[in-house]
Amino acid sequence: MNVVRRSAAALAAIAVIGAAAPAVAASPSPSASAALPDGLYGTSDPKYDGVWRQSLALLAQHQTGVTPAAQAVDWLAGQQCADGSFAPFRADATKDCDAKVMADTNSTAAAVQALAALGGHGAATGQAVTWLKSVQNKDGGWGYSAGGPSDANSTSVVIGALAAAGQQPEQVTKGGKSPYDALQTFALPCDGTDAGAFAFQPDKKGKLAANADATAAAVVGAVGKGLTGSPEMPAADAASCKDADGPGQAAQNGAAYLTKALAKTHHLTTALPGAKPQPDYGNTADAVLALASVGQGPKAAGAVRWLEANAGPWAKQAGPAAYAELILAAKAYGANVHDFGGQDLVRLLDATGPKPAATAVPSATPASGLAADQQDDAGSNSGFGAWWIVGVFLVAGIGIGFLLSARNRK
Repeated sequence: MNVVRRSAAALAAIAVIGAAAPAVAASPSPSASAALPDGLYGTSDPKYDGVWRQSLALLAQHQTGVTPAAQAVDWLAGQQCADGSFAPFRADATKDCDAKVMADTNSTAAAVQALAALGGHGAATGQAVTWLKSVQNKDGGWGYSAGGPSDANSTSVVIGALAAAGQQPEQVTKGGKSPYDALQTFALPCDGTDAGAFAFQPDKKGKLAANADATAAAVVGAVGKGLTGSPEMPAADAASCKDADGPGQAAQNGAAYLTKALAKTHHLTTALPGAKPQPDYGNTADAVLALASVGQGPKAAGAVRWLEANAGPWAKQAGPAAYAELILAAKAYGANVHDFGGQDLVRLLDATGPKPAATAVPSATPASGLAADQQDDAGSNSGFGAWWIVGVFLVAGIGIGFLLSARNRK
């Protein structure tokens, strides 16, 4: 989900602006009245995305063999409320959570995935999963806020949390419906222009509109994976849209849509109302991770090369969640995270937080597992548009957390 994505404190609004997860940054700097807490990654105000970006950063470090600083892990664990939930940020974690603390499923699910990966937090993740189960909707899915209508992004990130905690998502039901049942209700049929895509959620009339951010999240969720995705052996055949008889085919349908969306420019786009569409770095990274997670990694080759050539300025501006999102996409695809477009993504991420307890020695050779003849020309669209910065302020203004790729999702 985007940076970071995804990829936000009100995913419904995020979907409107093409976000993939809680906003990567709600504002460019911390509020004057609050100093940045020790252990937190990044320097932007954590009000809307603190737990989300911390979770992504810790996951990315874990995936690359880095042992995070104890204070970084402790900060995340200390954000948990007594009922097991997490809010985007609690300035004073010594105070009990009350009605003013807006806990949400995305922050909670992301924290579960990070703490489960690091180990030693079984009680905390167990409490968090219990809370997530308690706010599951009757359609089997989850909304961003407890009791809110289900959406594809939130349902997918919770599936990842359940799997990370050792649960079987298909067995977590409400009203006889599982999270996979909910995801399939957001899937568009194969007979239209946007065949195979997923919607964020139905509109007021029940109609579904394709959303690339939601599609990337749902593809990963439909195969029971989380924010780190899962590199799969290349599938024998290219993904194609077929009537879905289960979540696996729905995921392949979503992969077919993403492949088509990336084919021309090798990146996804987003646009604020009245603005010209701009490249969406976070959601493009999410799409790479999604394709790799269902065995369609070779179809993401052009997008990976485009990100290598163009995502540096975006990640530098967006901060730790953006670097984490790029790392997770690169790892799932098989690219070298220590030489991604000439940048060591791991070193850059590590520099945004407390000094790691231990770092891994970079491999001397590129980690890419795909042959050069499988790669497409990624194009040369470059630049970091002001649209992203404007979007971040818009998100902050309406109480949103993540742009989702940032899943925009991060």
